[in-house]
Amino acid sequence: MNATVTRLRAGDVIEVDIDGDSATALVLLATHEFVILDPCDGRTPIVVRTTDLDSVRVFNDR
Repeated sequence: MNATVTRLRAGDVIEVDIDGDSATALVLLATHEFVILDPCDGRTPIVVRTTDLDSVRVFNDR
């Protein structure tokens, strides 16, 4: 698990690879083991193991 994943919090907007495509998603819930993501494209939110999130880019307004 990379350091970015350990800092994910509910409400974060991230860019992640879903089904081989880059997608923007809202983090609905984040634990040390799982993340629930809303891909914001009409699909049902998805549950992803944090170990499966290889390249996560967090949008940060700070």
